[in-house]
Amino acid sequence: MKIALMDSGIGLLPAAAAVRRLRPDADLLLSNDPDGMPWGPRTPEDLTGRALAVALAAAEHRPRALIVACNTATVHALPALRAALEPDIPVIGTVPAIKPAAAGGGKIAIWATPATTGSAYQRGLIRDFAGDAEVTEVPCPGLADAVEHADQEAVDRAVAAAAALTPADVRAVVLGCTHYELVEERILAALEARGRADDLPSLVFHGSADAVAAQALRRIGAEPAPGAAPAGTLSVLLSGRPGRLPAAALAYAEGRGLTETASAH
Repeated sequence: MKIALMDSGIGLLPAAAAVRRLRPDADLLLSNDPDGMPWGPRTPEDLTGRALAVALAAAEHRPRALIVACNTATVHALPALRAALEPDIPVIGTVPAIKPAAAGGGKIAIWATPATTGSAYQRGLIRDFAGDAEVTEVPCPGLADAVEHADQEAVDRAVAAAAALTPADVRAVVLGCTHYELVEERILAALEARGRADDLPSLVFHGSADAVAAQALRRIGAEPAPGAAPAGTLSVLLSGRPGRLPAAALAYAEGRGLTETASAH
């Protein structure tokens, strides 16, 4: 069983690690686009072209499913990707986890890229899934790029700036960019450093990695088997060329875990 994941960079690591946890026996194919990153500043048409190229490169390796592990690509390119690949290869997009965050009640903050924050897409998700929850949209300029390059000082600066815009009494934080899940602990530390009232519950983070991994298995009719033998392999495409994970991926536990598991085979 082979499952492919795509993104411009290493934002796909959390979803790949989630698939690995659910199915240690699955072969993973990670399709990145170092020649075209970042995708965020591109026009929707240009981004869709880049995403299609990355997806078609992955499709040549005949995966059972393709996870679009990028919120921006999901917003702009998901219809084109599905038109090109389905029904032969199910395509699973990544949507901010607003609905489960709202289900817990209380105030919510959505951390996302500046392009996504305030967009008609995100406002539509809030309207459709947030219910009566009070939602604060928090732009995070520079955070995805800092995570991509494992620039820890830049990560801390971007996280601190976003934390300053986040109400102190939020109960849940939705991570609206796949890169942010790689620095969840640093985001939590920055938010808690400001202090919280004693009567407030602990912060709850809502990423998308676990949900898209589970959805990928459902789409191909496979059951989770976390106890399966860890026989899955790891392959990487860099703008369509066979390669290795970039060095920055090894700065994160998700990247190290994937490479260590694969190297044991």
